[in-house]
Amino acid sequence: MAKKKSGSIAVPFLVTVFISLIVVGGTALWFYNHFGFGKSDNPPLPTPRTGQTISVEDNHTILFILDEPEQRCPSTFVLMRAIPLKKELIFIGLPTNMISLVDGQQQGLKDSYDRGGCNAAVDFVQKAFDITIDRYMKLESASLQKICDIFGGVSFEVNIDMAGFVPDGSAQYMNAKQIDKFITYSMFRDGERERALQAAAVIAAMINQADGKRIADNFDNSFTSIINMTNDTTVTSVDYKNHKTAIKTMFGSDASIATSLILDGTDADNDFLPSNKFIEDVKKQYFVDEKTDK
Repeated sequence: MAKKKSGSIAVPFLVTVFISLIVVGGTALWFYNHFGFGKSDNPPLPTPRTGQTISVEDNHTILFILDEPEQRCPSTFVLMRAIPLKKELIFIGLPTNMISLVDGQQQGLKDSYDRGGCNAAVDFVQKAFDITIDRYMKLESASLQKICDIFGGVSFEVNIDMAGFVPDGSAQYMNAKQIDKFITYSMFRDGERERALQAAAVIAAMINQADGKRIADNFDNSFTSIINMTNDTTVTSVDYKNHKTAIKTMFGSDASIATSLILDGTDADNDFLPSNKFIEDVKKQYFVDEKTDK
């Protein structure tokens, strides 16, 4: 009788112990997972990007400065606004004799540049137009001609009496050296205002006439070549990397992407005063990013 009673107690006891282990073990496992015990401190690997998109963040503004003292011509200033999302490149030639009220004083573009270099010129244009210029690039004869060679020259209407050109207003092909000579010609009939206008116009025409797909396919090498020949610029390889997809997409389109604007204003003796209405219209049309709703 004693053995039978002992067996009947052992079975329930074992069952109770087994259930307790399950309950206690499950509870411990919950606490272990809930409070992160045993987890690695390393964050999970980021999901790789499968592609890049184009947005208003790719919009950028660059002030190009052509400085060739040997040409005995004032420096050339061209403002470029790039809007890749809309596939637009806007060029505005800025006369060196342009003046504006800056910080409560009348200042001039040429004087600012002569006094403080590229940074001073950027500061003047930013305040005169009430815009932000992201980068500048100072070009010399060799770097300008390299850019023109990359795009393949241009067919452009010439109406100035300059050696090597027919001054009848007809479209004439210009290679890199001729473009350089044309932009730095100091005897335009309407002076610096016309020279700035023609500089922006010939650049826009050259871009529109180029083989966009060829430019886009070779842009990596072209960018490196240009930067290596440019001694003074705030444009970096990181800038190009960040906007490369947008730039290549823009140039790879079949449409004419470049436009040159005629800077409206008033001639006052030897100075040129830009029109406030022109500046406001340009800002509203090209310098307002949709994301900011300015």
